[in-house]
Amino acid sequence: MPHHTSWFHYLLNALIGSKTLESNMHNFGKTLMGKPVGWHSAEPLAMSVFVVLLIGVIAWRGRAEIEDHDKSVLPDAKLSLRTFLEVFIGYFYDMMKSMMGPKRAKRYFPIIGTCAFFIFFSNMLGLLPGITPPTSTWSITAGCALVVFVSFNYYGLKENGLDYIKHFAGPWLGWAYLPINMLIFPLEIFSTCLRPITLSVRLMINMAVDHLLLAVFMGLIPVLVPIPIMMLGTLVALIQVIVFCLLSSIYITLATDQAHDEAHEKAAAAH
Repeated sequence: MPHHTSWFHYLLNALIGSKTLESNMHNFGKTLMGKPVGWHSAEPLAMSVFVVLLIGVIAWRGRAEIEDHDKSVLPDAKLSLRTFLEVFIGYFYDMMKSMMGPKRAKRYFPIIGTCAFFIFFSNMLGLLPGITPPTSTWSITAGCALVVFVSFNYYGLKENGLDYIKHFAGPWLGWAYLPINMLIFPLEIFSTCLRPITLSVRLMINMAVDHLLLAVFMGLIPVLVPIPIMMLGTLVALIQVIVFCLLSSIYITLATDQAHDEAHEKAAAAH
Protein backbone atom coordinates (compact mmCIF):
# COMPACT_ATOMS: atom_id res chain seq x y z
CA MET A 1 0.00 0.00 0.00
CA PRO A 2 1.50 3.41 -0.90
CA HIS A 3 2.60 5.74 1.86
CA HIS A 4 -0.22 7.79 3.49
CA THR A 5 -2.88 5.81 1.61
CA SER A 6 -5.61 3.95 3.46
CA TRP A 7 -8.10 1.25 2.49
CA PHE A 8 -10.80 3.93 2.63
CA HIS A 9 -9.16 5.57 -0.38
CA TYR A 10 -9.39 2.36 -2.39
CA LEU A 11 -12.99 1.83 -1.26
CA LEU A 12 -14.03 5.24 -2.58
CA ASN A 13 -12.10 4.61 -5.77
CA ALA A 14 -14.06 1.39 -6.25
CA LEU A 15 -17.43 3.01 -5.50
CA ILE A 16 -16.96 6.37 -7.21
CA GLY A 17 -14.06 5.89 -9.57
CA SER A 18 -10.62 7.45 -9.37
CA LYS A 19 -11.23 9.99 -12.15
CA THR A 20 -14.51 11.17 -10.63
CA LEU A 21 -12.88 11.34 -7.20
CA GLU A 22 -9.93 13.42 -8.35
CA SER A 23 -12.07 15.70 -10.53
CA ASN A 24 -14.30 16.58 -7.55
CA MET A 25 -11.44 17.51 -5.26
CA HIS A 26 -11.86 21.18 -6.22
CA ASN A 27 -15.16 21.18 -4.33
CA PHE A 28 -13.19 20.99 -1.08
CA GLY A 29 -11.65 24.40 -1.76
CA LYS A 30 -8.04 25.32 -1.08
CA THR A 31 -5.61 24.85 1.80
CA LEU A 32 -4.29 27.67 3.97
CA MET A 33 -1.30 27.86 1.61
CA GLY A 34 -3.61 28.53 -1.35
CA LYS A 35 -3.05 25.12 -2.96
CA PRO A 36 -5.94 22.94 -4.17
CA VAL A 37 -7.02 20.33 -1.64
CA GLY A 38 -5.79 16.88 -2.63
CA TRP A 39 -7.24 13.55 -1.63
CA HIS A 40 -4.84 13.05 1.28
CA SER A 41 -5.98 16.37 2.75
CA ALA A 42 -9.65 15.64 2.21
CA GLU A 43 -9.57 12.01 3.41
CA PRO A 44 -9.92 12.88 7.15
CA LEU A 45 -13.04 14.90 6.31
CA ALA A 46 -14.45 12.01 4.29
CA MET A 47 -13.66 9.64 7.16
CA SER A 48 -15.43 12.00 9.55
CA VAL A 49 -18.53 11.95 7.36
CA PHE A 50 -18.34 8.15 7.40
CA VAL A 51 -18.17 8.17 11.22
CA VAL A 52 -21.19 10.48 11.42
CA LEU A 53 -23.17 8.17 9.15
CA LEU A 54 -22.08 5.17 11.22
CA ILE A 55 -23.24 6.87 14.43
CA GLY A 56 -26.54 7.71 12.75
CA VAL A 57 -27.13 4.05 11.86
CA ILE A 58 -26.18 2.93 15.39
CA ALA A 59 -28.51 5.53 16.92
CA TRP A 60 -31.35 4.43 14.64
CA ARG A 61 -30.88 0.78 15.57
CA GLY A 62 -30.46 1.59 19.26
CA ARG A 63 -33.63 3.67 19.33
CA ALA A 64 -35.57 0.86 17.67
CA GLU A 65 -34.49 -1.51 20.45
CA ILE A 66 -35.22 0.95 23.26
CA GLU A 67 -38.70 1.73 21.91
CA ASP A 68 -39.58 -1.94 22.40
CA HIS A 69 -40.59 -1.47 26.06
CA ASP A 70 -41.22 -5.15 26.74
CA LYS A 71 -37.69 -5.99 25.63
CA SER A 72 -35.91 -2.96 27.09
CA VAL A 73 -37.17 -3.48 30.66
CA LEU A 74 -34.84 -6.43 31.27
CA PRO A 75 -31.10 -6.20 30.50
CA ASP A 76 -29.73 -8.48 27.81
CA ALA A 77 -27.85 -11.58 28.94
CA LYS A 78 -24.88 -10.70 26.73
CA LEU A 79 -23.35 -7.57 25.28
CA SER A 80 -25.63 -6.05 22.67
CA LEU A 81 -26.01 -2.71 20.97
CA ARG A 82 -28.57 -1.61 23.54
CA THR A 83 -26.42 -2.53 26.54
CA PHE A 84 -23.40 -0.86 24.95
CA LEU A 85 -25.34 2.36 24.43
CA GLU A 86 -26.73 2.25 27.97
CA VAL A 87 -23.28 1.77 29.52
CA PHE A 88 -21.61 4.32 27.25
CA ILE A 89 -24.22 7.04 27.70
CA GLY A 90 -24.63 6.28 31.40
CA TYR A 91 -20.91 6.63 32.08
CA PHE A 92 -20.57 10.09 30.57
CA TYR A 93 -23.87 11.30 32.01
CA ASP A 94 -22.84 10.18 35.51
CA MET A 95 -19.48 11.89 35.02
CA MET A 96 -21.22 15.17 34.20
CA LYS A 97 -23.80 14.75 36.96
CA SER A 98 -21.05 14.40 39.56
CA MET A 99 -19.60 17.75 38.43
CA MET A 100 -22.62 19.95 37.80
CA GLY A 101 -25.65 18.16 39.18
CA PRO A 102 -28.43 16.32 37.31
CA LYS A 103 -30.22 19.44 36.02
CA ARG A 104 -27.25 20.95 34.24
CA ALA A 105 -25.93 17.52 33.20
CA LYS A 106 -29.19 16.82 31.37
CA ARG A 107 -29.11 20.26 29.75
CA TYR A 108 -25.51 20.11 28.49
CA PHE A 109 -25.20 16.37 27.86
CA PRO A 110 -26.01 16.56 24.10
CA ILE A 111 -22.77 18.41 23.33
CA ILE A 112 -20.60 16.11 25.49
CA GLY A 113 -22.41 12.97 24.36
CA THR A 114 -21.98 13.89 20.70
CA CYS A 115 -18.26 14.51 21.18
CA ALA A 116 -17.92 11.21 23.06
CA PHE A 117 -19.55 9.18 20.30
CA PHE A 118 -17.70 10.89 17.46
CA ILE A 119 -14.27 10.66 19.10
CA PHE A 120 -14.80 7.09 20.31
CA PHE A 121 -15.74 5.66 16.91
CA SER A 122 -13.10 7.77 15.15
CA ASN A 123 -10.43 6.47 17.52
CA MET A 124 -11.56 2.87 17.19
CA LEU A 125 -11.30 3.02 13.40
CA GLY A 126 -7.57 3.50 13.86
CA LEU A 127 -7.29 -0.03 15.27
CA LEU A 128 -8.21 -1.46 11.88
CA PRO A 129 -5.10 -2.03 9.75
CA GLY A 130 -4.97 0.32 6.80
CA ILE A 131 -7.49 2.79 8.24
CA THR A 132 -6.36 6.24 9.37
CA PRO A 133 -8.52 7.61 12.22
CA PRO A 134 -9.91 11.10 11.58
CA THR A 135 -8.80 12.14 15.08
CA SER A 136 -5.14 11.72 14.09
CA THR A 137 -5.55 14.89 11.97
CA TRP A 138 -5.41 18.27 13.68
CA SER A 139 -8.07 19.86 11.47
CA ILE A 140 -10.64 17.34 12.74
CA THR A 141 -9.67 17.53 16.42
CA ALA A 142 -9.49 21.32 16.18
CA GLY A 143 -13.04 21.33 14.84
CA CYS A 144 -14.23 19.29 17.83
CA ALA A 145 -12.37 21.54 20.25
CA LEU A 146 -13.76 24.70 18.64
CA VAL A 147 -17.30 23.37 19.03
CA VAL A 148 -16.63 22.89 22.75
CA PHE A 149 -14.97 26.32 22.99
CA VAL A 150 -17.92 28.11 21.38
CA SER A 151 -20.39 26.07 23.44
CA PHE A 152 -19.02 26.72 26.91
CA ASN A 153 -18.56 30.43 26.20
CA TYR A 154 -22.10 30.62 24.84
CA TYR A 155 -23.46 28.79 27.89
CA GLY A 156 -21.47 31.08 30.19
CA LEU A 157 -22.81 34.23 28.54
CA LYS A 158 -26.34 32.86 28.43
CA GLU A 159 -26.37 31.90 32.11
CA ASN A 160 -24.34 34.79 33.57
CA GLY A 161 -24.59 37.62 31.06
CA LEU A 162 -21.87 40.26 31.40
CA ASP A 163 -20.82 38.76 34.73
CA TYR A 164 -19.24 35.97 32.71
CA ILE A 165 -16.88 38.52 31.14
CA LYS A 166 -16.23 40.19 34.49
CA HIS A 167 -15.15 36.95 36.15
CA PHE A 168 -12.05 36.87 33.91
CA ALA A 169 -10.71 39.81 35.96
CA GLY A 170 -10.98 37.90 39.23
CA PRO A 171 -12.89 38.95 42.36
CA TRP A 172 -13.46 42.67 42.85
CA LEU A 173 -11.72 43.72 46.07
CA GLY A 174 -11.79 47.47 45.59
CA TRP A 175 -10.15 50.19 43.56
CA ALA A 176 -6.82 49.61 45.27
CA TYR A 177 -6.63 46.18 43.60
CA LEU A 178 -7.64 47.42 40.13
CA PRO A 179 -4.09 46.97 38.67
CA ILE A 180 -4.17 43.33 39.75
CA ASN A 181 -7.56 42.84 38.10
CA MET A 182 -6.24 44.48 34.93
CA LEU A 183 -3.30 42.05 34.96
CA ILE A 184 -5.47 38.99 35.61
CA PHE A 185 -7.98 39.77 32.85
CA PRO A 186 -5.69 39.29 29.77
CA LEU A 187 -4.06 36.26 31.38
CA GLU A 188 -7.44 34.60 31.92
CA ILE A 189 -8.54 35.44 28.38
CA PHE A 190 -5.30 34.00 27.01
CA SER A 191 -5.59 30.79 29.05
CA THR A 192 -9.22 30.36 27.99
CA CYS A 193 -8.30 30.77 24.33
CA LEU A 194 -5.60 28.12 24.77
CA ARG A 195 -8.15 25.50 25.82
CA PRO A 196 -9.22 24.44 22.30
CA ILE A 197 -5.57 24.23 21.25
CA THR A 198 -4.59 21.97 24.13
CA LEU A 199 -7.74 19.87 23.70
CA SER A 200 -7.16 19.31 19.99
CA VAL A 201 -3.38 18.86 20.05
CA ARG A 202 -3.51 16.34 22.93
CA LEU A 203 -6.06 14.20 21.14
CA MET A 204 -4.38 14.46 17.75
CA ILE A 205 -0.85 13.61 18.98
CA ASN A 206 -1.96 10.62 21.04
CA MET A 207 -4.00 9.11 18.21
CA ALA A 208 -1.39 9.85 15.54
CA VAL A 209 1.41 8.25 17.57
CA ASP A 210 -0.74 5.27 18.49
CA HIS A 211 -1.69 4.71 14.84
CA LEU A 212 1.93 5.10 13.76
CA LEU A 213 3.15 2.50 16.27
CA LEU A 214 0.50 0.04 15.14
CA ALA A 215 1.40 0.59 11.48
CA VAL A 216 5.13 0.12 12.18
CA PHE A 217 4.65 -3.15 14.08
CA MET A 218 2.16 -4.43 11.51
CA GLY A 219 4.71 -3.74 8.78
CA LEU A 220 7.68 -5.29 10.61
CA ILE A 221 6.11 -8.27 12.38
CA PRO A 222 2.50 -8.76 11.23
CA VAL A 223 1.87 -11.92 13.33
CA LEU A 224 0.99 -11.92 17.06
CA VAL A 225 3.36 -9.10 18.09
CA PRO A 226 0.94 -6.29 17.08
CA ILE A 227 -1.76 -7.74 19.38
CA PRO A 228 -0.36 -6.11 22.57
CA ILE A 229 0.02 -2.86 20.62
CA MET A 230 -3.63 -3.09 19.57
CA MET A 231 -4.65 -3.71 23.19
CA LEU A 232 -2.64 -0.67 24.25
CA GLY A 233 -4.20 1.29 21.37
CA THR A 234 -7.68 0.37 22.59
CA LEU A 235 -6.80 1.68 26.04
CA VAL A 236 -5.36 4.90 24.58
CA ALA A 237 -8.46 5.40 22.42
CA LEU A 238 -10.78 5.03 25.43
CA ILE A 239 -8.67 7.26 27.67
CA GLN A 240 -8.56 10.03 25.08
CA VAL A 241 -12.36 10.03 24.80
CA ILE A 242 -12.66 10.29 28.58
CA VAL A 243 -10.01 13.03 28.85
CA PHE A 244 -11.57 15.14 26.10
CA CYS A 245 -15.08 14.87 27.52
CA LEU A 246 -13.89 15.31 31.11
CA LEU A 247 -12.09 18.55 30.33
CA SER A 248 -15.00 19.78 28.21
CA SER A 249 -17.40 19.08 31.09
CA ILE A 250 -15.11 20.97 33.48
CA TYR A 251 -15.05 23.98 31.15
CA ILE A 252 -18.86 24.03 30.92
CA THR A 253 -19.15 23.64 34.70
CA LEU A 254 -16.79 26.55 35.35
CA ALA A 255 -18.57 28.74 32.80
CA THR A 256 -22.03 28.17 34.31
CA ASP A 257 -21.16 27.83 38.02
CA GLN A 258 -21.87 31.45 38.97
CA ALA A 259 -25.51 31.44 37.83
CA HIS A 260 -26.01 28.01 39.39
CA ASP A 261 -24.60 29.16 42.74
CA GLU A 262 -26.79 32.27 42.75
CA ALA A 263 -29.91 30.23 41.98
CA HIS A 264 -28.99 27.80 44.75
CA GLU A 265 -28.52 30.65 47.25
CA LYS A 266 -31.89 32.16 46.32
CA ALA A 267 -33.59 28.81 46.74
CA ALA A 268 -31.93 28.32 50.13
CA ALA A 269 -32.96 31.82 51.24
CA ALA A 270 -36.55 31.18 50.17
CA HIS A 271 -36.70 28.08 52.36
